Amino acid sequence: MTQGFGLQVSWPNTPILVFEKSLRLRARPEAAKEHSRKQDPERAGSLEPSVAAPHSLPPAIGNPYNRTVIQSLCVFCGANHGKRPAYREAAHSVGELLAQRGIRLIYGGGNVGLMGSVADACLASGGRVVGVIPKALAEKEIAHNGLTELRVVSSMHERKALMADLADAFLTLPGGFGTWDEFCEALTWSQLGLQNKACAFLNVEGYYDPLIALAERAAEDGFIRPEHRQLLLVDTDAQRLLDRLQNFKVPYVPKWVDRSER
Repeated sequence: MTQGFGLQVSWPNTPILVFEKSLRLRARPEAAKEHSRKQDPERAGSLEPSVAAPHSLPPAIGNPYNRTVIQSLCVFCGANHGKRPAYREAAHSVGELLAQRGIRLIYGGGNVGLMGSVADACLASGGRVVGVIPKALAEKEIAHNGLTELRVVSSMHERKALMADLADAFLTLPGGFGTWDEFCEALTWSQLGLQNKACAFLNVEGYYDPLIALAERAAEDGFIRPEHRQLLLVDTDAQRLLDRLQNFKVPYVPKWVDRSER
């Protein structure tokens, strides 16, 4: 049955919400609510964006773009395990730590690779896990069917935006192009002042050394401000990195856009 802009469907063991329409107002929750209030009553049953409990986005805690207490952490990571056992071990450690600290895991919704490892470890330790996956990938049967909640969206763009809206900070494990894309976009949003959320690499066995060196070079050559370079946290120890994310104060150095333009 339809409700608001979501379509509730059946999935074994997992509450699942399919977003059929693009979340055109996703960067401005207040604007989305206003849009919903002004909608024609005759369109109430349509799939146009609206905010209708219980299937709408959760209410923001204070300012949704400037969160100082981490209640939910978005983890970006690979859909493969990689060749080194340390990668899987790191994903397992992060999942366990999030559960132990009572931090909700937000991730890409898959049951494969490091994505599956971090989700399984968090769930096995009693943690809460929300997956966000595009419909095309869910239909290929790689969606995790044992999550606390699974949200199915229409596109990769919506996936990144929804994960960012649900999370208070970002941590990146080893992964490939998709992982780097997700992390770099989240980091860019913090750089532009669209959100005030810390971003971190868990640098397992030096995996991110080349990318960290590139960021240093960009700062040295004037493509990244020193203040923005500090937005990228790096550590080799998961527990210490979570402590740093929890305590990090994101500097606000405005660039050229405001939050409504994300």
